[in-house]
Amino acid sequence: MKAIDWAFRSRETGRIAIVQWPNVTLIVFVVARALDGLLDPRTRWSTVLSGVGTVAIVWWSVDELVRGVNPWRRLLGAGMLVVQVIPLVG
Repeated sequence: MKAIDWAFRSRETGRIAIVQWPNVTLIVFVVARALDGLLDPRTRWSTVLSGVGTVAIVWWSVDELVRGVNPWRRLLGAGMLVVQVIPLVG
């Protein structure tokens, strides 16, 4: 139980924090990617929505990495940031 407390307990409130709502950047990411999935990828709107989704998830990742309320949230941010950066490097 000590490891669970360490990983998931909010350092701010003392409560278990796995997901926090509302999270505007995650909502923007999900909506942009969902709408992008409905469009022909060759359209300008698809490109715009893909870019908006990417910026939103990178913003969320950095925010969680820097300001996450517990190690779990920071790990999620770091993991998603790595997932976004790998295609740029490789």
